[in-house]
Amino acid sequence: MEKIRFAQEDTEEFVDFFVLEQARLNGFNYILVTDSEEEGALALILKDLSKDEEKEAEYVIVEDDKELEIIAGIFEQMLEDICFEK
Repeated sequence: MEKIRFAQEDTEEFVDFFVLEQARLNGFNYILVTDSEEEGALALILKDLSKDEEKEAEYVIVEDDKELEIIAGIFEQMLEDICFEK
């Protein structure tokens, strides 16, 4: 799994996540990330809000229930061995 480092907006701290999968929907890039390579780890779906010409991506956690349901379904189809729990 690819590991990427995120800078937190309000602090100078960094958080590392492992990228499980990525998808593009309605002009936005989404990534499914986890905080550990262990089974049962916390997983998040992040949405890239940056413009194509920007050098750095700006990711936010997908919180809208409808959007989350749709993109989670896509990731579940892409990764047959994954099941999301709320």
